Amino acid sequence: MSVFARLFTAQVIALTGTGLLTVALGLLAYDLAGGAAGAVLGTALAIKMVAYVVVAPVMSALTDRLRPRTVLVGADAVRAAIALSLPLVAHTWQIFLLVFVLQAASATFTPAFQAVIPAVLVDERDYTRGLSLSRLAYDLEAMLSPLLAAALVTVLSYGGLFVATAAGFMASALLVGHTAVPAATRRAERGRVRERVLAGARIMLARNELRALLAMNITVAAATALVLVNTVVYVRGLQGGDDADVAVTLAAYGAGSMAIALLTPHLLTVIADRTLMAIGAVGAAAGLVVTAAVLSVAIPGSPVLMVLWAMLGASTAMVTTPAGRLLARTGPDRTAVFTAQFSLSHVGFLVTYPIAGWVGAGVGHAPAATMLAILATGAAASAVCIIVRGRGQLDGHDPGRRGRRAQSGSPGRAGS
Repeated sequence: MSVFARLFTAQVIALTGTGLLTVALGLLAYDLAGGAAGAVLGTALAIKMVAYVVVAPVMSALTDRLRPRTVLVGADAVRAAIALSLPLVAHTWQIFLLVFVLQAASATFTPAFQAVIPAVLVDERDYTRGLSLSRLAYDLEAMLSPLLAAALVTVLSYGGLFVATAAGFMASALLVGHTAVPAATRRAERGRVRERVLAGARIMLARNELRALLAMNITVAAATALVLVNTVVYVRGLQGGDDADVAVTLAAYGAGSMAIALLTPHLLTVIADRTLMAIGAVGAAAGLVVTAAVLSVAIPGSPVLMVLWAMLGASTAMVTTPAGRLLARTGPDRTAVFTAQFSLSHVGFLVTYPIAGWVGAGVGHAPAATMLAILATGAAASAVCIIVRGRGQLDGHDPGRRGRRAQSGSPGRAGS
């Protein structure tokens, strides 16, 4: 099995474990808090976002002298230990503490994993296919993990889901531990911890294409928040549908995302990655504008909502799938930049989740969608302006250029 195949398998297993954990946490919260379970889960989600935003750059700075394999295996081991500890809790504050530690470990694992893949797949076309597979893995996890959890709870208590989650993380650790993971790229300047924590953010703010990506992150967060937070409200509350209708509507969003993930390697042979991402950002903003307009005049029918969700899924995937190509071009600072993207991309959710949920519940669904549409439109317009202004600088990154250059020379080797 190749290095990438082992790492990709580890990613899929760990993602499955994360999906099972999400379902198990919901059941545990209901056991402890009853009708207040929603508040418990909402707090846990906020803790997750804070961990992603704050912990990721700090842990990247503290672990940048360690081998990537050590970091990945250690993070998986911590996640497995936390998953086994969760069934033992008796108070909600214990859930919050353990969730923070678990998400801190995830915030350590994910950027380190993402930064390793470009060193494994040195040809840009191979790397693009790897990004496509990774996007598919995330989408399939979102769709299939709840079904797997539902099947498991017919023969296990929800405590068994935590055990299955821990087993997934340990399997991921074993796979990574027996893989020749490439050595980490070293930063040109180490400096103090504070400087290393902020290094990736400074690089992203200094480069046109990465500044544009920061703006696009806000558009993606706005579209994703509306879908994840309000699909059940639209389908169950407005349309009078059932749980199956909710699942089918969410599947439309996933199908749009997966379709683009499959097409991305081909699309990037005929269109520049920054152009595809700009189209996706504009498409997501347009989808939100249409959704807000529909909500302001009528209750959207199921076919209309599914079309809009498929459009939003496809548009967000146009941004998120090729993003790794921009980040991988930062050379020796790759790990810091992947970490900054992981952290900063989640800042948007700290804004968009409350708009989608609290404004939707307190003021109305049309105003909430309108606010998200305005936010996404402004972000998409900013990204397009940045790209247009920096076009001359970015023209050196035409589709497949690195791939052709790699073909003409000797391909790099991934060391152990």
